[in-house]
Amino acid sequence: MSIITSIKPQKNLSAQADKKRVSIYFDGKFGFGLDLENYLRFGLKVGRELTEEEIEKIVNQAEFQKVYNKLLKFASLRPRSEKEYKFWLKRHKAHQSLHKELFNRLKRLGFLDDRKFAVWWIDQRTTFRPRSIKALRSELGFKGIGRQIIDELLSEMNVGEEKAAQKLVEKNKYKWEKLDEFNARRKMTEFLLRRGFKWEVIKKSLDEF
Repeated sequence: MSIITSIKPQKNLSAQADKKRVSIYFDGKFGFGLDLENYLRFGLKVGRELTEEEIEKIVNQAEFQKVYNKLLKFASLRPRSEKEYKFWLKRHKAHQSLHKELFNRLKRLGFLDDRKFAVWWIDQRTTFRPRSIKALRSELGFKGIGRQIIDELLSEMNVGEEKAAQKLVEKNKYKWEKLDEFNARRKMTEFLLRRGFKWEVIKKSLDEF
């Protein structure tokens, strides 16, 4: 059993009553958020005891569809990794009891697939914002993608570091146009090193550039 110890209005509330929300706290800790209509419908108040089954029932009946609709909007903007979805749910204080079914629905709709996300990420970087393989590994790792998936995709997609380095130099060459050849090459080398490219890749890329 958990006892409701406080009920607080959530910040940045809309002026419309049906948009207002409250936060329910159990034993001093945040339990879940609820819209005002359902808060009144379930008759919640400080001091009331609820079982885990009752809490799960309230959250599922009142919150699931609202959280799901918002999550679908988030998912439709661009591909996401599982870690990004977990962070979104945590940031929006979605109750833990909702997570499993939300993830199941995302999977059925094809929104939750770390491998597909990683393919999209590498393709976007290669096309619009070239990166070294080292940088790509770091970014994908930060997004929660497993090492095995990263290794497989970087091998399968044949990411060309030399071409990526040349694209970066071409895009930023205005920075070095007024320098003599020696200093321009030195600055380019330092620029590419900071972005994770290896010496041999840099040398070959600059020779061809």
